[in-house]
Order: sequence, then structure tokens, then C-alpha cells
Amino acid sequence: MLHSTRMAAFAATLLATTAVASADPIKVGFVATLSGPPAALGVHMRDGFQLAVKELGGKLGGQETEVIVVDDELKPDVAVTKVKALLERDKVDVVAGVVFSNVMMAIAKPVFEAETPLISGNAGPSPLAGKGCSPYFYSASYQNDQNHETMGAYAQSKGYKKVVLMTPNYQAGKDSMAGFKRAFKGEVLDEIFVPLNQLDFSAELTKIAAAGPDAVFTFMPGGMGVNLVKQWNQAGLAGKIPFLSAFTVDETTLPATKDAAVGLLSGAEWAPNLDTPENKAFVAAYEKEYGTVPSLYAAQGYDAAKLIDGALKATGGKTSDKAAFRKALLSAPFKSVRGGFSFSPNGFPVQDFYVVQAVKRADGKYATEIVSKVFDKAGDAYGTECPLK
Repeated sequence: MLHSTRMAAFAATLLATTAVASADPIKVGFVATLSGPPAALGVHMRDGFQLAVKELGGKLGGQETEVIVVDDELKPDVAVTKVKALLERDKVDVVAGVVFSNVMMAIAKPVFEAETPLISGNAGPSPLAGKGCSPYFYSASYQNDQNHETMGAYAQSKGYKKVVLMTPNYQAGKDSMAGFKRAFKGEVLDEIFVPLNQLDFSAELTKIAAAGPDAVFTFMPGGMGVNLVKQWNQAGLAGKIPFLSAFTVDETTLPATKDAAVGLLSGAEWAPNLDTPENKAFVAAYEKEYGTVPSLYAAQGYDAAKLIDGALKATGGKTSDKAAFRKALLSAPFKSVRGGFSFSPNGFPVQDFYVVQAVKRADGKYATEIVSKVFDKAGDAYGTECPLK
């Protein structure tokens, strides 16, 4: 009888162990732009995310984790098709990533309808921050306007009276101009919108030179930024008109622009030399793993993984109780490489913002470094319109 009891207990233990071992892993659908001129942005964001998962032993919240990476090709319709497959076929627990706001706006609806958390590693479009906020959206980056607002405040502090603004013609470009103008009180001589992925700026630079502004502010991500900086120098405008930007001069474009970008200023919520223990460890690990200096996209991807990890730890590795998982995410249960980081009820961060400058490091690599802090523990301008509490 005792032997039978022991056998039954052993069998129950074996079954429990087998159940744990065979439990489905946490599935993360990671969406990034990995092809075309802006591919570096998506690569950095993906690599930052995967570095965090690797450091956590391939697990998030102590659970075995499968990261399914898809290339949205910077095509909203392609992104929607691939995201629906992640939701319906792969049954992902979380969707993360997304570089561009037109892609984010396209995939938000199917992800929200599936009641699946959407963790942004970059894009922070204004329609998702205000009245259109969702309990399923969390940004590990910023709200689109904010880095541009930082440079608007900088331009105001420098006493510039007349500026020209130039951005791509899509949601993030519109948010960029809105952010800059919110903080800049001078005259905007012109607002120049160009097609997303335009690479020749000769006509626009001629127009800017003729306008004679006190400064130019621009947002041109990826290959657009590379070409603009090179053409800015070739047109003889470097040193004549101050060049202010965001998401134009960073660690994704500096390997191509090199000395042409050194000294240029940008707005950012992060830089490699940000002095926190977590950031020092992250930058060292990223450079060792990938042989390149991380960008803010990489830092945001890394933080996105740490956010998911912290939330899963708080819920015992479960995502089935959606209210509990939302509460855990909203508590920002992780140490950001940026230092202070918390969420507004709309799922966007409260954090610091800086002016950063492109430099050539002693080791010959190019990076951005913090010049000054502009905003301290800043929330976004749309949060008060969000009905979530």
C-alpha cells in the first residue's frame, strides 16, 4: 500500500513537471522596419530587445520566451497582414516594436480589438495619446511630439526669431512640427513637407537658403537623415544656418555621415553617455554584442523587453488576466536605462529630455552626448485628453 502511494505521488510529480516543461512559452510578436533606407532603425530596436532577452536567459518574467520578428517593410498594409498572422496564427501574448507611426496607426486597431498589449519600441503617434488612447498601448519610448518640443524650447532659449521646419509628410512629421511649435514662440517662415523616404533635398535646400532663417529644424529618420546632412554640407549651409533636429543625427546615421554631422544638435530622451548604472551596462553589452554604438532605438527596444519582463514577474508569468497584466505594465516595474521612468494613464512615459550633440569619440566611433537637460519628468501634451485613469 505504501509502495502504491509512493508510486502515485511520483506519478503526480512527474506529470506536474512535464506540464511545466511543456507549457507554451510567452510569445512576443516583434514588428520592425528591417528593409529599405530606414532599416538601421529597426535593426537597432530589434537588437536592443533581443539583447535584453538574451541577458534574461531567453526568458521574460521567468517564462521561456519566443520572439517572432517580422519586417513591416514600412508598408502599413503589409504590417496589418503580418500582425493579424501574429495574433491569429501564432497566438502571440504581446505585440512589440514598431518604428514608424503610419505603421503603428495601421496595426493598432487589430491589436486592440484582440485585447493584446502593444508595447511600442519607438513610434508614439499623438492620436493614441489623447482621446484615442487605449488600455492596451504602452510606449517604452516617448510621445512623438516630445523630442521635437525639446528642440523648440532650445531654439526659443537661443533667441532665434525665424525658423524653417522640414519633415516627412506622415503622422510623425505632423507631430514633429506640432511639438516644435508648442515650445517655440518665434515666426515659422515655412513648413516643408517631403514624401517619406525622399533622398534628394536639393530643391528644399535652395528654398531654405533663399528664406534666410535664423535656424532650421528637421526630422528625417534613417537614410533620409544621412542624405540631408551630406547635402546640407555640400550646399554650403553648414556653419551658416544652425541645423537643429531630432531622429536625424543619431547612432543609426552617424556611421554614414561621420564628420559631416559632428557638432550638430538634436533633441532626445537618451544618449549613450547618460550616467546611470543600467545605461553603462547596456551600452557596454550592446557594443560587445553588435560591435556598434547603440542608438535611442536600441535603448528603447531594450527597455521594452525589460518592461514586459517586469510585468510578467508581477503576474506570475501570466497574461490571461488582462486587467492584472495592464496594471503591472502601467506600474513600469523595471529599471530603465534612462533612470527615472513612469507612465501616465495613457501609457506614455514621464521622463527627462535633453539636447544632445554628435561627437567623434576617442576610439574613432561616432555617437551623441548630452549637452543639457531641457525637460525634467515631462509628460506628453495629450495625456489630459485620455479618459483612462
